[in-house]
Amino acid sequence: MGEIMGEIKRAVLLFAVLAVVLGLIYPLVITGISQVVFPFQANGEMIKINGTVVGSELIGQDFEGSQYFQGRPSAVEYNASTSGGSNYGPTNQKLIDRVNQSLTSIRANNSLSSNATIPSDMVLASGSGLDRYISVQSAIIQVPRIAKQRNISETVVMELINNTEETQFPWIGQPVVNVLKLNIGLDRIQ
Repeated sequence: MGEIMGEIKRAVLLFAVLAVVLGLIYPLVITGISQVVFPFQANGEMIKINGTVVGSELIGQDFEGSQYFQGRPSAVEYNASTSGGSNYGPTNQKLIDRVNQSLTSIRANNSLSSNATIPSDMVLASGSGLDRYISVQSAIIQVPRIAKQRNISETVVMELINNTEETQFPWIGQPVVNVLKLNIGLDRIQ
């Protein structure tokens, strides 16, 4: 019996030591290092304008008004606390109706013909519902509307797209643009 109690005491002691080291000390050390070495990234890559946070480079958000680029649809209404997709399958009538409604709205808002090709990222939500990127093609479709609303040339808007274009991974993937950065760039132009 004494031998079993000795094993239990050692197990409890080991648990307590590991809980303190891995549950308290390690996270504090890593947090401290990241705050010193990578403060922008460690704090969510928040973008500030005149000292006010306007968004994060990492999380998509909804933009009101036809003078702004619109991002992907969001199954969670851009609520970062409940990120996720709709989980609707391709034959689900709710998804079909939402996509058709989005297609109609995009064509109407951007003065496109009924047979114009619309990139899939303009009508389909991402898995997280918080995607910050749209394809370059999705941005280009919106150029005439934005130029007209802001009373600037389409060339200026295209230059902005070209200057904010990036790839998610340098060696693969199609070029994308960060919607928040595009809209901040638009506001700076004016």
